[in-house]
Amino acid sequence: MSHTRWNTARERRLREGISEPAEVSATRWEIKLAFDVGQAVHDRRTALGLSQSELAARAGMTQPQVSKLELGGTVPTLPLLACLAKALDTTLNIAIDDDATAMTFTPHRADAA
Repeated sequence: MSHTRWNTARERRLREGISEPAEVSATRWEIKLAFDVGQAVHDRRTALGLSQSELAARAGMTQPQVSKLELGGTVPTLPLLACLAKALDTTLNIAIDDDATAMTFTPHRADAA
């Protein structure tokens, strides 16, 4: 059987009309946010040519903390996000609407050119 035809147990249950509990959905949403934040930090750090250690020094963190954050293993606080934005020479933009929450690091104007 081709792996493209495999279905996860969750997908099969959803197709059968069995929904997951609200707390599972909430946890799944938190995990997605953590991965999205980690990806945004990673993308900006690599765009600047910084190592995890260099970013950690700029943000007052340790390299393992940066690694864990980039891998989606932690949900950062707003103060930490503000420190990261400063360390990444960016502004932090958080948008909350009915569909989703989006967070991006936007380069300062000098970097955007």
